[in-house]
Amino acid sequence: MLEVRNLHARIGDKEILKGIDLVINDGETHAIMGPNGSGKSTLSAVLVGNPLYEVTEGEAHFNGKDLLAMKPEERAHEGLFLSFQYPVEIPGVSMTNFMKAAINERRKAQGLEPMKTADFIKMMREKRKIVELDQKLANRSVNEGFSGGEKKRNEIFQMAMLEPRLAILDETDSGLDVDAMRIVAEGVNKLMTSETSCIVITHYDRLLEMIRPQFVHILYQGRIVKTGGPELAVEIQEKGYDWIKQSPLS
Repeated sequence: MLEVRNLHARIGDKEILKGIDLVINDGETHAIMGPNGSGKSTLSAVLVGNPLYEVTEGEAHFNGKDLLAMKPEERAHEGLFLSFQYPVEIPGVSMTNFMKAAINERRKAQGLEPMKTADFIKMMREKRKIVELDQKLANRSVNEGFSGGEKKRNEIFQMAMLEPRLAILDETDSGLDVDAMRIVAEGVNKLMTSETSCIVITHYDRLLEMIRPQFVHILYQGRIVKTGGPELAVEIQEKGYDWIKQSPLS
C-alpha cells in the first residue's frame, strides 16, 4: 500500500527527516513513537502534502502511484486521511455540509455521481454510532465549541465517513481521558479491514494497548532507528528513549 524510501524533508533551512524507510501493507497497523522533535508529525505532514515542508530526497508510493507528485487533495481522493493532533475549528460550516462536500468531491474524482441526500443521512447516522457522536455535535459547525475529546472523536467520525485506505492518526490520544480514548480506539478498530491500514503516531503505549499494532517503529533524529512488535512500545514506556541512543540500528 505505502512504500517510503530514503525520504528526506525540511522546513526552511532545517532538515527534519533524514532518510525514512517504511513499508505498510494492506490490513496492517503501524505505530510510530519517538521523543519530541524527532520528526513524527513532519512525516505525517509530508505524506499528506503539507506545502510548508519540502521533500529534498527520496520517494513515496501509495497503491503504486507516485505520492509526492500528487496535490494534497489528490492524495485524499486516493484514500489518504490524517487525523490532526490539534483539530481546527471552522465557524459557520456545519459538519453535515462539510462532510457532504468532502464525500462528493471524492466521488467526483472517482467518476461517480454525488451521493443522494437520503443515502448520506443514513450513512451519517450509522457512522455516528461507531464513535458515539451526539447528533447535536454533528449538526454544529465543524469543531466549534467542542472539547478536546469531542474534537478527536469528531476526527474519527470523519474518518468513518470518508472510509480511507490509509489513516494516519497524529497523536490522537493527546489530552484524552480514559473514556474518550476508549471510544476513539474502538472506533478505529471497528473501521479496520483487510484492505485498510493505519499509522498511529503517539508518545505513549496507552492507546496502543487498545489499538494493537503489528509493528512499532522508533523515530529518532529524523530516522527510524528501531522496529519491533507491540513489546517495543512497552519497553519504551518502561525505559524512555535514552537507551535508543546507545542501541544499534535494527
